[in-house]
Order: sequence, then C-alpha cells, then structure tokens
Amino acid sequence: MPTSIITTDDLREFKMELLDDIKNLLAKQSSGKIKKYLKSSEVMDLLQISPGTLQNLRINGTLPYTKVGGIIYYDVEEIQKVMEENRVQHDLSS
Repeated sequence: MPTSIITTDDLREFKMELLDDIKNLLAKQSSGKIKKYLKSSEVMDLLQISPGTLQNLRINGTLPYTKVGGIIYYDVEEIQKVMEENRVQHDLSS
C-alpha cells in the first residue's frame, strides 16, 4: 500500500471544508429545516407519551398524520399547532 504525504496545505484545505460543512449544518438547524416529518417513535420521545396515547391522539383526530407504506409520519408544524391550540392558561389574578 503506497504511502502519501499530507502537507500543511492539505490540512488547511480539509479544515476549510470541515468548517463549511459545520456552517451549513448550523444554518439548517437555525432555519428549522432539519426535519419536517417525524416518525411515531420520535413523536413519543418529543412529547414524552406512550404508544397507546399516541394511537389515541390519532384515532380521535387530535393529531393529524400521514401513512406511507405502513410508516406513520407526523408534520412537525401540525404537532406545534396542536400544542398551541391545547395550551391551558390559568388566571392567577383572582
């Protein structure tokens, strides 16, 4: 197996490529473009609910979903909307 010599220019070029990749990842994360749809297990982790509770939310129409090839997907924006619509605020001024 032939050996190759890595120069400081090679390392500098690698560093610049790596920094560009990190910047792109951070830009995607800050703009919210990481994931639009979540699978059931991800929704359960996000909302800290059981599989049965998630199924009940689907059955009673609380949480909209899309089924593709046997896999159920949930729109992140729809989850956020459901959470905001069901927000409970208590009036503590009385």
